[in-house]
Amino acid sequence: MPPLYLTHQLAKIRIRKGRLLVEKDGETLAHLPLGHVSEVVLFGNIGLSTPAIGALLGRDIDVVFLTEDGRFKGRLSSGLTPHVPLRKAQYRALGDEAFKLEMARGFVTAKLRHQRALLQRHNRERNDPQIATAIARIQDALDGLPRRTQLSSLRGREGSAAQAYFRGLRRLFDPAWHFDSRNRRPPRDPVNVLLSLGYTLLTHLAGSAVQTVGLDPYAGFLHEIAYNRPALGLDLVEEFRPVVDGIALWACNSGQVTPQDFTPGPPERPVILSAEGRKRFLLAFEERLSRRFTHPLRGVKLPLRQCIIEQARQIADRLQKNEPGYTGMGFR
Repeated sequence: MPPLYLTHQLAKIRIRKGRLLVEKDGETLAHLPLGHVSEVVLFGNIGLSTPAIGALLGRDIDVVFLTEDGRFKGRLSSGLTPHVPLRKAQYRALGDEAFKLEMARGFVTAKLRHQRALLQRHNRERNDPQIATAIARIQDALDGLPRRTQLSSLRGREGSAAQAYFRGLRRLFDPAWHFDSRNRRPPRDPVNVLLSLGYTLLTHLAGSAVQTVGLDPYAGFLHEIAYNRPALGLDLVEEFRPVVDGIALWACNSGQVTPQDFTPGPPERPVILSAEGRKRFLLAFEERLSRRFTHPLRGVKLPLRQCIIEQARQIADRLQKNEPGYTGMGFR
């Protein structure tokens, strides 16, 4: 089931006879059965009635609160799942430096392979030498991962590969988009606005996935643990980031989103995506998350959204068996 994305400012969510209603100024904008919703994602100033909150919590349906431009504000959740033995294994693994390193190596390997595959796929007909150089740099980083014996050096290898990747990725966008590098907080060009929005949505999918299988989303291996940072969710996100990159690339190059969908804003939000542009990007995001891929461990085709949960399940299984590592999806 897909999430329910709501962007109508000043709308309010109510519950009536087991159905979720979205209303504004006395008009019903949407209504659907609660059983057809996996998550509710609110952009900006949208209200929730108390009965709606109770109904959503009662069905373990999370509510994610974002600013109007897609920055995370908070999450309403029914709480932790009762998987104490699994979380005990997770916390023990955090004290084992060799285990942490091997898990982190798996996450980085999966990410770099997917980045390499995206550039290779789009450069087959272009034969762009700068993209070919970026691919070679990523391959060099992959070749060097087995020799990394410290998390710090592993992260450094990942960082240098990311710089090479974005130098290649920018070549795939029309110059009219003015996409020169990855930047954020705040994003300073339209492509980076789309990437930041997509990564935010992806991070909450990953956080929900690790909670679904009983893991603590804040106790990760690759990302440093810090207050209110979903480190394990961010670990799981890594191999799926190029999915968002591909969605942004398609949306921009196909005309699904155009430069006219963006307007200048204040210094704290220098580029603003229009409501209609955001709606079209969200549709593209959901279409890609619904696409089916063969899961490498299950051996069956599943929607990508379900594959993220299965990857979280893999992490849980490795913790329970005390077998560090991570098998990526192997996107082509």
